Amino acid sequence: MIKCDFHMHSFRSSDGNMSLDTIVQTCQRRGIDCVALTDHNLLDEAFNLQQKAPFKVIPGEEIKTNRGEIIGLFLKEQIPRGLSPRATAEEIHQQGGVVYIPHPFDRVRRSVLARDALLEIVDLVDVIEVLNARIIFMADAQEAERFAIEHGKLMGAGSDAHVWWELGRCFVEMPDFEGGREQFLKALAQGKINGKLSWPAVHIASSLNKWRKKYLKR
Repeated sequence: MIKCDFHMHSFRSSDGNMSLDTIVQTCQRRGIDCVALTDHNLLDEAFNLQQKAPFKVIPGEEIKTNRGEIIGLFLKEQIPRGLSPRATAEEIHQQGGVVYIPHPFDRVRRSVLARDALLEIVDLVDVIEVLNARIIFMADAQEAERFAIEHGKLMGAGSDAHVWWELGRCFVEMPDFEGGREQFLKALAQGKINGKLSWPAVHIASSLNKWRKKYLKR
């Protein structure tokens, strides 16, 4: 069995500050065996992490559609922001990737995929993130789990780390796998969700990261 964190951000995300070395070292300390690096609307740093990390790295991208965010896993090429949710999900599948819905029903974040948009593409969804360490209310995670069960979707989890101390707070313990989409989904079906929430103050940290990059650059 391996521990997998399917949602995190490097310094390349506007609100992240983790270097690739920091990600590698922190994951090794915390026993994380597989990660998906899912920078906002960027993919290239995930390929760089693949070359550096001694553990499994899934190339991912958290894509801002015109109705909210969708994560693509096992991507080969960056997907542009601003497409419709269906066009985004279809592009993920065309690349042999996995459509992963991050933090659905989080009542605090403005970036969540709208409920009606999620229902419109539910036929294309592979995985629902039922535990995200950055949610504020556990009831939102419970609603995500109910949705996944109701619609027969696999369940995922991720720290959504933007700073090092968040890494590995939520993870899936699942059988090891080789290859891409199909092998991954088969292993995830046997997975177990684990973890705990981060302190709400992590949102302040990522906001400061964004402010620092925006204004110090000027």
